[in-house]
Amino acid sequence: MAILAAERAFIKWKEAPAYFRAEILENVVSLLKQQKEECARIIAKEAAKPIKTARAEVERTIMTYLFAAQEARRIHGETIPLDAAPGGENRVTYTIREPIGVIAAITPFNFPMNLVAHKVGPALAAGNTVVLKPASQTPLSAYKMAELFHEAGLPSGVLNVVTGSGQIVGDVVMKNDRIKMITFTGSPSVGKYIKENAGLKRVTLELGSNSALIIDEKTKIDAIIPRVVTGAFSFQGQVCISIQRIYVHQSLFQSFVEAFVQETEKLKIGDPLDEETDLSAMISKMDVKRAKSWVEEAVANGAKVAYGSQAGARMMKPTILLNVPREEKISCQEAFAPVVHVNSFEQFEDAIDEVNNSDFGLQAGVYTSNLPHAFQAIKQLNVGGVMINDIPTFRVDHMPYGGVKLSGMGREGIKYAIEEMTEVKLVSFKL
Repeated sequence: MAILAAERAFIKWKEAPAYFRAEILENVVSLLKQQKEECARIIAKEAAKPIKTARAEVERTIMTYLFAAQEARRIHGETIPLDAAPGGENRVTYTIREPIGVIAAITPFNFPMNLVAHKVGPALAAGNTVVLKPASQTPLSAYKMAELFHEAGLPSGVLNVVTGSGQIVGDVVMKNDRIKMITFTGSPSVGKYIKENAGLKRVTLELGSNSALIIDEKTKIDAIIPRVVTGAFSFQGQVCISIQRIYVHQSLFQSFVEAFVQETEKLKIGDPLDEETDLSAMISKMDVKRAKSWVEEAVANGAKVAYGSQAGARMMKPTILLNVPREEKISCQEAFAPVVHVNSFEQFEDAIDEVNNSDFGLQAGVYTSNLPHAFQAIKQLNVGGVMINDIPTFRVDHMPYGGVKLSGMGREGIKYAIEEMTEVKLVSFKL
């Protein structure tokens, strides 16, 4: 029913002028600003995201829809000089971008409003209609956004929210020919299944990572430690670009570990609605159990616990491991937990090799004052984004965002998502 409603609504929505689509998105921005605290509390309650972190997500969601409104007004093609080739004389040729139709958007629990915005915003800006399947753990944020779009004046059928099992809903959208594109954020196994079974549908996938940070020699440790702690442990490490692996030059290793542990000790674990809370419950008991078992396996195989490792039924203390073998799950798979490991390196090339020795490649960070090392990292790191003198967890919502290898395919960031969500049509006049 949702797919049929979206298909019927597409007939009119694709013809809606750009300013009208932009105004709908601007209305949503205005409503979000008025209801920021309510939205933040919804996120905090259903995802156990600390309230101050939830507020930051709402602020980002506002920016994402604002970028979508702006981009709705400047979707355009280009002029093609056909006379660059023999036989192309006396022609005026250009391209236009057109919406592709009904888009199925499948979103995860960890950013239940902003990652919805990264799919719904550009889709609507481009003139597509949407069937949205939010994560089963966090459907209330998606329902809230649907209410706000209704209040903002979005025509009936343009945005449809379907909750329930991802396997059931995913199979329906993969098999239904009315769906023209699937945009998915989640696990590599599910992403691979979608890609293999989606047929000729367009697919974009953002599948996570085990993001790494390189800390080169001569880096001023005290200046970066608070930032590194934020990148490693925000929202219990349940972030696709959360720092999971840190490679520190051997001359700084001991001082870095000491400072890192001291700063981590300051983090407060507790009620997500408490203003002082930094970490709260993980999304499920099974995730706590899995992360704990990976830590125990690493320790059994030679890793050392520098801090943490304790876990209850739903909460896990932020954990710092040292000298983890590269083949350990806590290093080579995506932890999605408040666990990070720190290893040392002697040569910068060795650190780059360690970062690249991964099935993932979303983003990486490099702290260095050595300009040749910075450009070496840019050239040699096999990832979708390289953050020089910052953590891999950095993201603003209009930049191109996506990865390589098991981290997925395609790019998000409003302008770049719109390119994925539109078809290019060539128009040529023979004079």
